[in-house]
Amino acid sequence: MGRSSFVVVANRLPVDQVNTPQGRQWRRSPGGLVTALQPVLAARRGTWIGWTGAASKPGEPPIEPFEIEDMILRAVPLSPEEIELYYEGFCNSSLWPLYHDAVETPVYQRSWWEAYRRVNERFADAAAEEAAEGGVVWVQDYQLQLVPAMLRARRPDLRIGFFLHIPFPPIELFAQLPRRTEVLRGLLGADLVGFQQPLAAQNFLRLTRHLLGLRPRGDSVEVDGRQVTASAFPISIDVAEIENLVATPHIRQRAAEIRHELGDPKTILLGVDRLDYTKGIEQRLTAFQELLADGTVSVPDAVMVQVATPSRERVEHYQALRVKVEREVGRINGDYGRVGVPAVHYLHQSYSRSELAALYCAADVMMVTPLRDGMNLVAKEYVAARADLGGALVLSEFAGASAELRQAFLVNPHDLDGLKDALVRAINVDPIEANRRMRAMRRHLRTHDVRAWARSFLTSLGVLDTMTT
Repeated sequence: MGRSSFVVVANRLPVDQVNTPQGRQWRRSPGGLVTALQPVLAARRGTWIGWTGAASKPGEPPIEPFEIEDMILRAVPLSPEEIELYYEGFCNSSLWPLYHDAVETPVYQRSWWEAYRRVNERFADAAAEEAAEGGVVWVQDYQLQLVPAMLRARRPDLRIGFFLHIPFPPIELFAQLPRRTEVLRGLLGADLVGFQQPLAAQNFLRLTRHLLGLRPRGDSVEVDGRQVTASAFPISIDVAEIENLVATPHIRQRAAEIRHELGDPKTILLGVDRLDYTKGIEQRLTAFQELLADGTVSVPDAVMVQVATPSRERVEHYQALRVKVEREVGRINGDYGRVGVPAVHYLHQSYSRSELAALYCAADVMMVTPLRDGMNLVAKEYVAARADLGGALVLSEFAGASAELRQAFLVNPHDLDGLKDALVRAINVDPIEANRRMRAMRRHLRTHDVRAWARSFLTSLGVLDTMTT
């Protein structure tokens, strides 16, 4: 039964579709998850199951499994209606805001739940078909929380892991979720449920007692005669990849060009985020505007660069956020900018890895101030990029990364005065102190990279001795 001893199940395949004169081709997309798991998949002739990112068309033949970089990829189709109901609906209008402390009010519709259940069954069916007898299946993230239990019902012989990349809410918030027990039972189908932070794992175990009457002990709970373990595995980045990238003359030259293009200011403050209401972009803009208003900083000595990668543009919350952010950027530039010298450079577009690396190297202050974030890998990328030990990181206490990057300028982004103070301290930090802070954070990242994360999870799942990472 099946063919792969190791199967990864994620909402998206780790490839991007490229249309060429020769027809459709696939190119591996950048990302820490595939970097960490590709060696395991290659060594075990493993399979990655996921959606291509494009809607399937009526009557269109299914995409046959294909191979790239020694990984077998199996596409799960989604119709336009399923993208609307499952992905844009339940995943990103119900679960995403709820799991991020209800920063925006979650929306619940019964038709969304049915689509979510149906798509999760399709993923579970694919995993059941692909996994070898006694194999390992690692399910990823909030889009597929029903898959572990569905898969266990189909294939009780499998070892199943699940990792949640976003925060997991406390009892009071999770209890609002319609079908909450079905989601909880879905996760309990796994042998190991991984979270970004210890508190999230504790929230999960408390919920098993509160909603299901189970009796967790320590970091595990017994379900149907099985032990399910819940623990924290903070995800990380490919540190070596970024260090190698910023060591190239091209990146160093591009960083110098960016500073020149911005008018060679004394201070560049940088934000790099998906355009998402959880990222604290509005609070960041307000803090910068107030610093300009009270004369603490001024144009052209200080400029702010905000990269806001387009995200979920058909979801209403995101459409409203874009309007608010762009209105505020225009107001700040109207009040404080000069001809050819805006106070805020707002870039609503995607950037390549190399251009982001150059921006990291050019920035004096990196602003990572989400209202809630499971981890936030941008903070780690900035630290990894600063091999020169320059720069300063202003980091929200509500990003998972704050538990590891303690030498950053930690801040509560809801407290505008505190945020302004942190920005001023980062701008004026003594270079010796800045170097000391950056060196300590880089030392931590080198020993806690994305490969260490994968090893830690697979060791806890009890399968690393049969695999190579």
